[in-house]
Amino acid sequence: MKITDVETVWVGETNRSWLYVKVHTDKGITGLGESGLWGYPEASEGVIKAFKRYLIGVDPLKIEHHWQYLYRNTHFSGAAVMSALSAIDVALWDIAGKYFAVPTCVLLGGKYRDKVRVYIHIAGDTTEQLAQNALARVREGFNAVRFVPFGPDFLRMRHSDVMKLAVERVRAVREAVGDKIDIALEVGRKLTPIEAIILARDIEAFHPLFFEDPIPPGSSDAMAWVASQIRIPLATGERLHTIWEFKDLLDKKAVHIIRPDAGVAGGLTNCKKIAGLAEAYFATVAPHSPLGPVLSATHVQLSATLPNFLIQEYKKEDQPPRNEVVKEPVKLEGGYLIVPDKPGIGVELNDKALVKYPYKERPIVMPLGEDGAVTTDATYTSELRWEKRKEAL
Repeated sequence: MKITDVETVWVGETNRSWLYVKVHTDKGITGLGESGLWGYPEASEGVIKAFKRYLIGVDPLKIEHHWQYLYRNTHFSGAAVMSALSAIDVALWDIAGKYFAVPTCVLLGGKYRDKVRVYIHIAGDTTEQLAQNALARVREGFNAVRFVPFGPDFLRMRHSDVMKLAVERVRAVREAVGDKIDIALEVGRKLTPIEAIILARDIEAFHPLFFEDPIPPGSSDAMAWVASQIRIPLATGERLHTIWEFKDLLDKKAVHIIRPDAGVAGGLTNCKKIAGLAEAYFATVAPHSPLGPVLSATHVQLSATLPNFLIQEYKKEDQPPRNEVVKEPVKLEGGYLIVPDKPGIGVELNDKALVKYPYKERPIVMPLGEDGAVTTDATYTSELRWEKRKEAL
């Protein structure tokens, strides 16, 4: 069997686009993968097109060989390169599963579990809305929710008010859902190390499942200091690309729950290794899965095999109508995704639905403070309203 073509496919979303790759073979088997570089997917597509020059004519089943060849051939790395490699790697694992007529998880060591626990995102501009949305999701069957503890105007609030409101929001969600439901916090890289420590100590009585990305990911030493000063689980890793970056965090005791993304951190080949490394440190795995149903299905295949799996991300893009971009999305039952029995990663693109979601160029915007300075990470910030941002500029 030989690879005959490598094709990129775009799907447009509200403020980002999903980049898929199809790897075609002379046996009529096509593999599907997704790039996780949602910030600059055009860059990832450029790397995929460059990799195509190598991939045409090779045996798609030599997955580890191709991973090492593409990773090592220039020693250029970073998000664009690794997201391209990730998408191709997953597509090759999809081909392998279809070729041997088994789910990809079988080739990764077999199912350790039959279903994969997920958490659902919740939001609310007011504390009351947030608590109500949390309770609504629990009534739908979810047993874990994740949310941003900050209010919509936190950039214009003073330190004491930011912290007070964050604690109030965590308390309100915990009281709304009770103790039998897990709550997880997405801090979104918005705090300094000392601010993260203060907030973590203030909310530890509510027993969050994890405290995610409290500070920017640039310094593992800073993250290690935060981890050493708090008594709630610290989760991070969604912006990391290699097993060596994760090893650095684990060696420094800077993380308790790792969040590799199979669309960014080298696909299934590398994420399986990263999870194995974490197991040796007694760290658990909560895959980062912010994009579409293809990446979610990929993570289900990975999560199904991991002894140290904790929980997986689930969001509105996995639900109707957005999940119509695949023919049969992975089935959700009572807060769990059921591991598919289909060969490969378990999903196929629905070409008829793709025309409803044309490519959309993502605007480059950042929230500004009241003094006009660039402030915090743009993700999950209510300031991200493009028309409002254009007016300000």
